[in-house]
Amino acid sequence: MLVAACVLAGLAAAVHVYIFWLESFAWMRPSTRAVFGIASEDDARTTRALAYNQGFYNLFLAIVTGVGIVLLLAGPEAPGAALVFAGCGSMAAAALVLVAGSRAYLGAAAKQGVLPLLAVVALAIAIV
Repeated sequence: MLVAACVLAGLAAAVHVYIFWLESFAWMRPSTRAVFGIASEDDARTTRALAYNQGFYNLFLAIVTGVGIVLLLAGPEAPGAALVFAGCGSMAAAALVLVAGSRAYLGAAAKQGVLPLLAVVALAIAIV
């Protein structure tokens, strides 16, 4: 179950690195604007700084999770588990906040939140 937790956490981290890329570097592209429902280039320009910052939050969650995976697989299980729980737990919680703000974001919340939630559950089962 530990391997499954690490794979799920790794996939969750990869999704969040991709989200980082979209929000921090590809925000002005029409394809990215379509993903996030940004109606116009002017709207994207207005929200660019916010998206840039939010993208880095996603990157930092992915890094915390990645370091946790490495530690889990290298031996010190407690610190690794703590980091994976913190990273993936925060990802899952952010997905809940997203959907709590508007049911319109249910699909986006599922994309960002299901893998980390499954990783948290699998890790909890693995370390019991």
